[in-house]
Amino acid sequence: MGEKNGAIYNARELGTGKTLVLGLQHMFAMFGATVLVPIITGLSVSATLLFAGIATLFCHLVTGGKVPVFLGSSFAFLGGYAAVKAAGVAAGYTEAQSLTYACVGVACAGLLYLVLALICKAVGSKKVMKFFPPVVTGPIIIAIGLNLAPSAINNCDDNWWIALVAIVVVIVCNIWGKGMIKIIPILLGVVASYAVAAVSGIVDWTLVKEAAWIGLPVQMQNTVFGLFTSGNVDTNLLLSSIITIVPIAVATMMEHVGDISAIGSTVGKNFIEDPGLHRTLIGDGVGTAIAALFGAPANTTYGENTGVLALTKVYDPFVIRLAAIYAIVLSFCPKFAAIIEVMPSATIGGVSLILYGMISAVGVRNVVENKTNFQESRNVIIAALILGLAIGIGYSEAGSIAIGSVSLSGLAVASIVGLVLNAVLPGRDDSFADTPNDQLSGSLGKY
Repeated sequence: MGEKNGAIYNARELGTGKTLVLGLQHMFAMFGATVLVPIITGLSVSATLLFAGIATLFCHLVTGGKVPVFLGSSFAFLGGYAAVKAAGVAAGYTEAQSLTYACVGVACAGLLYLVLALICKAVGSKKVMKFFPPVVTGPIIIAIGLNLAPSAINNCDDNWWIALVAIVVVIVCNIWGKGMIKIIPILLGVVASYAVAAVSGIVDWTLVKEAAWIGLPVQMQNTVFGLFTSGNVDTNLLLSSIITIVPIAVATMMEHVGDISAIGSTVGKNFIEDPGLHRTLIGDGVGTAIAALFGAPANTTYGENTGVLALTKVYDPFVIRLAAIYAIVLSFCPKFAAIIEVMPSATIGGVSLILYGMISAVGVRNVVENKTNFQESRNVIIAALILGLAIGIGYSEAGSIAIGSVSLSGLAVASIVGLVLNAVLPGRDDSFADTPNDQLSGSLGKY
């Protein structure tokens, strides 16, 4: 058996039964966070599962099947979806139509990964990363969480007791849980809160009863292709979506680097060098772009599955591919998607309250653990403007800044300003570029 220091590299040598169970365990690890994104945004649960599976398989193909990584829904883009949806509704479009415009922006964000991959291949990842230091990515991550927090409170307001069940279960499992329980606290929090709500009689099961057992996971009218074939495209809203959402990729690409480093540290291999950061970026970026084109959320590398790798000591990427196949199969069951869709908003609110706070906390950790020097005036100015612009514009009366007919969200403005200031102000510290580490890993996209 391929084994080193107790770690198993060929899961299939364990036997078919154990291998299938290992794949199922990886699916449960990613499941809670992955389906929560479409629930919050209004995107399709079925399409989300389908393209999370497809994106994962594509990433494994691009990397030669070397990296045991799962790609699931990214929470980093939630603010972008919300901003574009609000702009679309204000312009007279339905929420579904507005989300399609947001998907165009996410697809373009995915393509930005390809640009970074090309640059990494040409000049090396270390030279590229110096333009995305923690003094820029940290405050951006903090702002993402803070901008989302009010929506969690609004959902909790529907029934705080149900929300508290989710919050308490997540905390208990995360702090005192052992083994797999500690890895899937979000899923357990959702299940417990949902169960309490169901017993209390506040869940409407009509949609579940009416849903079919088998069906297609994608509705073409809700895809980017459906938008462009409709013959009625709002160019202004389209540009606003792209400019609002694409800058978010600055933070998610850095998270990608951290997660790939963390997986490599867990497995004992340097995946930044082999198969290369450019290959993992291509897998993540193309996976995100394809998912967005078909009406699914952006994807990102999942730390939960890295936790399962550490727990089981089985590092064979084959078990991750099994989890992807399970997700794809599950996406063809509309009844299952309906069960997810009728989940009480208070359950979503309780889990989201922790997740959004965790996003901001990860931003703080990013800054602290990478030892960003805030005695330097340039760093204080960069962080101050990023936070001030992102939060200030987000909570202003207009909620965005209009440049001609195009509206920019606070997060978009803050990201652009942060990148430019870091590039032009003197005294830039490029030490972060010397050693890509796993301090960024853990979670924009997930818990």
